[in-house]
Amino acid sequence: MTVDTLPMTTDSPAAAPARFPTGFVWGAATAAYQIEGAADQDGRTPSIWDTFARRPGAVRNGDTGDIAADHYHRYRDDVALMSELGLRAYRFSLAWPRVQPGGRGPANEAGLDFYDRLVDELLAAGIDPVATLYHWDLPQELEDTGGWTDRDTAYRFAEYAHLAARRLGDRIPTWTTLNEPWCSAFLGYGNGVHAPGRTDHAAALTAHHHLLLAHGLGTAALRAELPDTAQVSLTLNLAAVRPLSTDPADLDAARRIDGLANRIFLDPVFRGSYPEDVLADTAHVTDWSFVRDGDLAEISRPIDSLGINYYTPTVVAAEEQPAADRSGSGGSGGDGGSGAVGTEPADAQRGDGHQGGSPWPADQGIRFLPAPGTRTAMGWPVDADGLYELLTRLRDDLPGVPLLVTENGAAYEDYTDPSGAVHDPERIDYLHTHLAAVHRAIADGAPVRGYFLWSLLDNYEWAYGYSKRFGIVHVDFASQRRTPKDSAHWYARVIRDGALPQ
Repeated sequence: MTVDTLPMTTDSPAAAPARFPTGFVWGAATAAYQIEGAADQDGRTPSIWDTFARRPGAVRNGDTGDIAADHYHRYRDDVALMSELGLRAYRFSLAWPRVQPGGRGPANEAGLDFYDRLVDELLAAGIDPVATLYHWDLPQELEDTGGWTDRDTAYRFAEYAHLAARRLGDRIPTWTTLNEPWCSAFLGYGNGVHAPGRTDHAAALTAHHHLLLAHGLGTAALRAELPDTAQVSLTLNLAAVRPLSTDPADLDAARRIDGLANRIFLDPVFRGSYPEDVLADTAHVTDWSFVRDGDLAEISRPIDSLGINYYTPTVVAAEEQPAADRSGSGGSGGDGGSGAVGTEPADAQRGDGHQGGSPWPADQGIRFLPAPGTRTAMGWPVDADGLYELLTRLRDDLPGVPLLVTENGAAYEDYTDPSGAVHDPERIDYLHTHLAAVHRAIADGAPVRGYFLWSLLDNYEWAYGYSKRFGIVHVDFASQRRTPKDSAHWYARVIRDGALPQ
């Protein structure tokens, strides 16, 4: 799969149904710890998620990823399912502790053999493999020496990237360094609802920088091993940040969260600098002395595309003040009805936990509010306009950078009916409205080259364990039986036609 030469032609606005560009990449996504299982087989050692999942109270029902969807043993059946759905690409992650146990030293050949088999199976089915190097499963031994707060971890990541690309680079056309470093840093080290479960905002900002340094070093490592035709990417869960009103205090709250959610990643990666306002906003948390000469040049190495993960928008406001102190209110919702709304900051992003403090450094005086509308089983408001907002913003802020929607989907309370079918009309509606937003963004000039639905399979949903189902394929975790849901058949039709049904 290449994303820089895709023709961006669409039918005329009057054409129906909404048709996507020729060559648009249709895919689905998963992550290693969420589906593979086989946690202690063939030389794999524990990751921070193996450790975190065993911490009392950290994960709902004490669930672990030891077995998950057993994809390690059932990958051939899963690839056959992908082929039946007509997927053109499959985004998956490599498990670092399976490829390089302990995060140091030589590659584990038995671990790489699994990915060899998976990639060959995908290619035989005509499906492009899209590999992510890091989807949150840091080897526990590296966390024991500081994890992402230790600068050396970035260099260990580059070694891991060399090992993976050297073995698999001849057959994987697209590589992503990191998935959602916001979650790794701010949920893992800020409020501790993700592994490794630390609660230190200074550590979160340190981890954030070292993750970006790992991206830059990893990009260089990939380039050194991959053929010239290979594509290197980064995936971010950028936020569609909206102020509650046009009040200056609400606008400033949106500026601050936009800085910590979006510009703290986009500016160093694409401009080689950190935003001055973010440095000022966080100066009381850290002096940023972990940034060394040459780091930003490393972080801003050119990449071929940017992946965007989107689920729900982020609405913020300043802490409420007496009415006489607030003027100029208006915009999306004004002040009305905001007082009774929950303010869990972790819900504003794709934060998978609801306990603990804020993941955001320097968010004092800011309220997080849900957007209006129906909600998914995660409690996240459904708002496809946020995806359109992000894609058109990136069109303007990063001209010429190809974009991929690398995750988008929803959890609902799915069940198998007496006939054995799984009906999920809410998910179909969610996917339809969000793909319509992607189509609208493309028509308005956003260079979106593909869409990867989250997720192919029901899986281990991090701190929610197995209680939330995002898949378009239902998994009975007791029997490991796979049942395509109605949404899977709907998505197969979209892929076949290259268009949204009316």
